[in-house]
Amino acid sequence: MTMLGGPSGVATRAIHEEQVLKQRVASKIGLCYFDITSLHVDAIVNPSNPNLQPGGGANGQIHRMAGPMLFQECQTLKGCVSGEAKVTKGYLLPAKYIVHTVGPRNQEKHILARCYQNALRRCENHLLRTVAFPCISTGAFGFDHEQAANVALSMVRAYLMTDIALGKNSFDKIVFCVYSERDKNIYEELLPVYFPGFSRLDSTFVSA
Repeated sequence: MTMLGGPSGVATRAIHEEQVLKQRVASKIGLCYFDITSLHVDAIVNPSNPNLQPGGGANGQIHRMAGPMLFQECQTLKGCVSGEAKVTKGYLLPAKYIVHTVGPRNQEKHILARCYQNALRRCENHLLRTVAFPCISTGAFGFDHEQAANVALSMVRAYLMTDIALGKNSFDKIVFCVYSERDKNIYEELLPVYFPGFSRLDSTFVSA
């Protein structure tokens, strides 16, 4: 008979603790198929450019909906290099803050991963507990959609697992906000792989 404190008991507890950790991480993940500027979250992430100027796609929409004060604040930040992140107020958006990050143009997975990592780090430092991410770099920058989703999900999972394991519990919800049927299908397929237990779209943070 194996004692509870023996090797088998230790292994069983370790497996149980790992499962509980994964369940806690999965409970913090959401997926929505809406305009990111409509979300009532602490922060949305803006896939910007090195000059932090209004552009096309989600970046342009965020600037239009936030109003001219966003552009004025961005002008004071002196740009942003690829993979880094900077924070501004949300102005006219439902979101309180905007985290601006600049994705890679050349399929550079490590830079894309840093976008997610540094955006989460900024949110953690500013005590922003609900965060929405768009599909960074898959628009004008041309990053492969499925590869980008894998990078995003892998980095967010790693960040959350470390955060919870350290006892910090910095986030209540991280939402992946997709804006095309293609991306919705990709995320619906991949999310249960990275976050076992995830099963559906979430409209919790959408404006009424």
